[in-house]
Amino acid sequence: GQMRERDLEQIMLDFYHRRFNLLLCTTIIESGIDVPTANTILINRADHFGLAQLHQLRGRVGRSHHRAYAYLLAPPPAALTADAAKRLEAIEALEDLGAGFALASHDLEIRGAGELLGDEQSGQIHEIGFTLYMDLLERAVADLKSGREPALDQPLFHGTEVDLGVAALLPEDYLPDVHQRLILYKRISACKDDAALDELQVEMIDRFGLLPKPAKHLVQVTRLKHRASSLGLQKLEVGAEGGRVKIHADTRVDPLLLVGLVQRQPSIWSLAGSDLLRFRAQLPEPQQRFEFAVRLLQSLAVG
Repeated sequence: GQMRERDLEQIMLDFYHRRFNLLLCTTIIESGIDVPTANTILINRADHFGLAQLHQLRGRVGRSHHRAYAYLLAPPPAALTADAAKRLEAIEALEDLGAGFALASHDLEIRGAGELLGDEQSGQIHEIGFTLYMDLLERAVADLKSGREPALDQPLFHGTEVDLGVAALLPEDYLPDVHQRLILYKRISACKDDAALDELQVEMIDRFGLLPKPAKHLVQVTRLKHRASSLGLQKLEVGAEGGRVKIHADTRVDPLLLVGLVQRQPSIWSLAGSDLLRFRAQLPEPQQRFEFAVRLLQSLAVG
């Protein structure tokens, strides 16, 4: 690695064209150099290398159809440090497709996640859990980017809750695999807009067949969540005889619009405080509730 550039290039070209069959070098060889004719690598004192380094060095051989060999030379196990032994065990075990991700996970376990998730930076993260910590961090970063002071004393707003009193789920007879169902629930909840939801719905139909009614309800409820969340609504309940709308403090709904609704149709609408709108309506069928919820959200978005 300390050779002059021209000399280094010439040696690598000679090795590539097989003018000699053995290359003795430092870890500079890990830097993405592709030599298809090289089929064997010996790594001396492999216990001194990091896991990512060993993975990269091992990848320098086996670049063509010839079977390749990687020999990791290290002292006896009793002379190794605990971390070095773990690294060698991990690199020995990871030889299948997708080993890169598994290797990164092992590296995280061995070395730790750094100060972002350490006690000095994030406090006792295990007290609140990783997901809640990431939600708090995301909210604080968003506030700082927008020039606002992070509202650390306010509870997290986890999006709008929509309850229409209908079965909204992925039935077991539609998708028997529990793991696949959980993945799809996560992907559906992660859709940020209707376009992403439409794309996922097409994928589900293509992979598993036409959606049964409960799955269609799940997609419709998610669409309502997107619209209600964009208005700053905290909760939307629509039942057989009416329901209520709980409004978040940062709502985009014009208060005068709510007052106008109550004044025009007092037999249907009523206000219970400054953040709760109640309504009465006969909606025995699920489709009626969906249609009513869509019209309600459209009317609240007018202002």
